[in-house]
Amino acid sequence: MIFHVLSIFPEFFQGPFGHGVVARADKSGLLQIKIHDLRTWTYDFHRTVDDRPFGGGEGMVLKPQPLFEAVEAILPNRNPEKQKVALLSAQGPVFHQGTARRFVELDELLLICGRYEGVDERVSEHLADEEISIGDFVLSGGELAAAVVVDAVARLIPGVLGNEESSRQESFSALEDGEESGILDCPHYTRPATFRGWSVPEVLLGGNHAEIRKWRRQAALEKTKRLRPDLLSSGAAVLDPDGVVKKG
Repeated sequence: MIFHVLSIFPEFFQGPFGHGVVARADKSGLLQIKIHDLRTWTYDFHRTVDDRPFGGGEGMVLKPQPLFEAVEAILPNRNPEKQKVALLSAQGPVFHQGTARRFVELDELLLICGRYEGVDERVSEHLADEEISIGDFVLSGGELAAAVVVDAVARLIPGVLGNEESSRQESFSALEDGEESGILDCPHYTRPATFRGWSVPEVLLGGNHAEIRKWRRQAALEKTKRLRPDLLSSGAAVLDPDGVVKKG
């Protein structure tokens, strides 16, 4: 899979993409990350990418011309089924694990990093396939959000994680029938078994794998109730007290 990131600060990504599983996957050829400088598609001396908004107001707006030309140059014969363009925006639907699983089916994903007061609306209407946000808050630009999206999608690519089961047994993971579990991952413990008087649950030390699975499912439900009760009230699939998945 190829990730394209379009930004006015290409050097920003030397940090996020230079470490961890994403960096190793890039080096091994499991994925490619291509960072594109939006100013490449400007033609004035100052390499201008923004201008004042029509109608007045504070801030500057990214111009449509560099963005359209950049996307058309990067994906000249875009296949709408296998190549998508996503505009990172605080106004878009919130990115979640289901979005990551949808994106990992693509051949190429191009992420447009917004900046300043926003992006000319014609980019959203006529260039991007969708807008996405990483939460209900405002960032200075889309670079941080792009790094989050790439990381979340990349770890779902076969071979990127050392153990592929890791991506199936974590928060928001899919069930065997492909539906959302809708709950958080279970608590995890490691050595020592007792630390400062706090002991690991006895069931995890006993070696009964059936009982461990049941405990983990119940513990995951209890943790979700405590930390993210909104997930259970949203109607997503949940776990009953016996650890059986059912629809909420």
